[in-house]
Amino acid sequence: MIKFENVTKKYGDLTVVDNLTLEVDKGNLVALIGASGCGKTTTLKMVNRIIEPTSGNIFVNEENILRQDPVQLRRGIGYVIQQIGLFPNMTIAENITVVGKLLSWNKAHSRERAEELLHMVEMDPALYMNRYPNELSGGQQQRIGVLRALATDPEIILMDEPFGALDPITREQLQNEFINLQTRLHKTILFVTHDMDEAIKMADSIVLMRDGKIVQAAAAEEMLRNPADDYVASFIGMDRRLRSPDEVLVEEIMIPDPVTIESSRGLAEAQERMRKRRVDSLMVVDQNGVLVGIITIKDIQRNMAKGSRISDIVNSAPTFVLEGASVREAVYAMSQEGIGYLPVVDDKQRLKGLITRSSLVSVLSDVLWNSPDNGVENPEKEAVEGESR
Repeated sequence: MIKFENVTKKYGDLTVVDNLTLEVDKGNLVALIGASGCGKTTTLKMVNRIIEPTSGNIFVNEENILRQDPVQLRRGIGYVIQQIGLFPNMTIAENITVVGKLLSWNKAHSRERAEELLHMVEMDPALYMNRYPNELSGGQQQRIGVLRALATDPEIILMDEPFGALDPITREQLQNEFINLQTRLHKTILFVTHDMDEAIKMADSIVLMRDGKIVQAAAAEEMLRNPADDYVASFIGMDRRLRSPDEVLVEEIMIPDPVTIESSRGLAEAQERMRKRRVDSLMVVDQNGVLVGIITIKDIQRNMAKGSRISDIVNSAPTFVLEGASVREAVYAMSQEGIGYLPVVDDKQRLKGLITRSSLVSVLSDVLWNSPDNGVENPEKEAVEGESR
């Protein structure tokens, strides 16, 4: 639908867009994103020739737009900007149909189209048709800006940070409304934004630019999972990166310092420690912190009368996983053994942490998305409470 072919834009010795090649498929919303000065807005404005390329070609429906009359070209492309640009001396209906007037629409058709579009965004025509822009809120004005771009039913719409100046609540509301509109209308949209969250939410694919060049062009899921380089990963942000269970290590999600007791201690002490820490089992270690086994409250209750020490009744060392193993390996081991816990040890078998079913549920989703806060409120209680041993 839109095709950039080796497009460059220079201002003197300054190259703003550098040999850009890109295709935007029909019916897709493609987000151009990048730091200020990366060339994304210049790229957008070359599609309707508000800015003329220095070299290269741009095609719309396989026709070279550089050979078309720029005024006629712009009348066939919707354009929405952050500043909205409504005409203050025109009514809302007149603002919506201003391009239609240039195309010689009669009053009846203009009114009918304005009413139809206002209904699409749930603005009552009877209330808003004859108002002026200064009588509307910022969000309502931006809706009118979008409707004006849709008025002539263009195949292509260019949007230059259309929601950037709005408050967060209004912005999210308009994003949702526009997504619903796009689901119905299937327009081909080039959308400039500086907000990665907005790009992820709205775009079929994202084009990340730097110094006038495309660094990566991909669907959001692909970019989150496989950023092309460190710059892309940094721009996306660690809190957004989507990682597979093979990329997440057990030490990232384990509960550190689980409740333990040395094997030389008595059962009464073990029972008291469980009571104070509100857990139903303890990891048993030797004096060097090496994992020996596990002891449960049931083990203690069965043997308390005998006055035994922990070393007399402790189970053999349970299944464990080494530091550096992936979450996938840990989950597989827990599934194969039918256990609800999995100690994490170092290469000298010293206990380093504990993975439980409940800790997996509570933190795994955060870690897969690289949340900086991947802990739990009470790791010692979480470590073993309620787990079947």
